[in-house]
Formats: sequence, structure tokens, C-alpha cells
Amino acid sequence: MPPAAHTAHARGAHFAFTDRWGGVSAAPYAELNLGGAVGDDPEAVLANRARAAGALGLDPAAVVWMNQVHGRDVAVVDGPWRTGEIPAVDAVVTARRGLALAVLTADCTPVLLADPVAGVAGAAHAGRPGLVAGVVPAVVEAMTGLGAEPDRIVAHLGPSVCGLCYEVPAAMRDEVAAVVPEARATTRQGTPAVDVARGVAAQLARLGVTVGGRSGVCTLESADHFSYRRERMTGRLASYVWLD
Repeated sequence: MPPAAHTAHARGAHFAFTDRWGGVSAAPYAELNLGGAVGDDPEAVLANRARAAGALGLDPAAVVWMNQVHGRDVAVVDGPWRTGEIPAVDAVVTARRGLALAVLTADCTPVLLADPVAGVAGAAHAGRPGLVAGVVPAVVEAMTGLGAEPDRIVAHLGPSVCGLCYEVPAAMRDEVAAVVPEARATTRQGTPAVDVARGVAAQLARLGVTVGGRSGVCTLESADHFSYRRERMTGRLASYVWLD
């Protein structure tokens, strides 16, 4: 069974988000694990990445991956990294059309951005630490440095753990809310929580960026998606953005 992906398009910009099905990985990474640093068989990961790229009409060799570390550093790229050179960053931007940028997640919020007029795309990995550190403003700033305009940028947010499920200690919620008030949340049980996606959307709005789409999927609640908070040892979803 080939992998399936939710896709969206905007004036020559493409945004795609995978689920966990259609791959070759064995449990606990079953099936379409796209993360190479979670303990899965490397050959299975490569096969999965090839399958996912093929389903999207992409060349697997023209996809840029990151070594994500929950920070705010951004890399400007014009092609895939050579073996052994993937830097520790949580966002990438490019002015090269046809080059796909990928984000790996299993509860964090994948942020995909594109200015089709300027021909600039960006992708960011926004977990709770990255939200507070400012990875979203950082990726938008890097895109504007390549000629993008905030009011032309369209952003799509992929599947992530929702604010009703992401329980945290009260002090941690307060620390996040001190930086991004909109991320303050409460679980269904009435305990402190953080809504990272809502915080990301608020940051983008303050920067003048339009959120063209926001996934309604909570990864912790969805059996069709990987969730670190639910399973701990599990695979990673991928989100892709590229320009015609």
C-alpha cells in the first residue's frame, strides 16, 4: 500500500503531511517512520523516505532534512546536505524552486511557509522549547532576507498534540505563556497545558503572516499518527514544502 499524505497547494506552493501508514518499518516504528534517529533500521527509513517522496512526485535526493534540537537556529540551503554534514538546526529556508524542505515530528508542530512570488520556502520544527526560543520569528526573518514579504507568505501547520492533551506542570505553562500568552491552555481534566500550534499561529499573525491551513489532527489522540507522548518509542511523521 503506498503512503498517503494530506496535501495543500497555494499559487505554486505545495504543503504535504504524512501519516504513519504505507511504509516498511516494523513495530514500534510501524509503518512509515521517516525519522533516522529514533532507533529504526536505517534501510527501512531510506525505503520509507523514497516511498513518501514518490507518492508526492518528489525526487528523494532533492529533499532537505534537519538534525532537529529544539532550538531556533535557521539554515539557508540551495540543495541537500552531503552525507555527515546535516547541521543542528530547527528551520531551513531556500530560494531554490523544486527543492523540498522537510520537518520531522511526533507531537511538535511542523510549520511550513512559502512566498510563491519571491520563490522562497521555509520549514520549521516548533516544539514547546522552540516556540519559546523564537524559531518561528527566526524562520520568517530568514525568508525575508531572501526576498520574501510577510504579507505574501502562506503558512500551513501540520498535525501536533493539541492543547487539550499537552499537560505540563503549572510553572512550565507560566514560562511559555510569559513569552507567548496564546499558548496557555487547560486539559479536559482541568490541569495546566500548552497549545503549541495556537502559539505558533499567534506568532505568525503578529509577524503579518497568513495561516492558510492548520491541521485538526491531535497526534496523541490519532492512531493514524506517531506520538512520542503516547508511545515514547515510536516513529516520526514528515511535513514537506516546495515550490514549482
